Amino acid sequence: MQSRPEVVPLRQGDGVAFAVHHRPVAGTRGDYRVNLRHGVSRLRGGRRHTLGIIFHDAK
Repeated sequence: MQSRPEVVPLRQGDGVAFAVHHRPVAGTRGDYRVNLRHGVSRLRGGRRHTLGIIFHDAK
């Protein structure tokens, strides 16, 4: 089964923060965790700044 992307539309000056390890998914027997993949799409013009912050022992 292929992954289905979830797009977060942003305008100039906007920002977004999201967790990148697991995400909840509703199953037939309740919720369960799946790995989350993430990426940044290509720009057609202008500049973009990205920042990755790693919290090693976060719980």
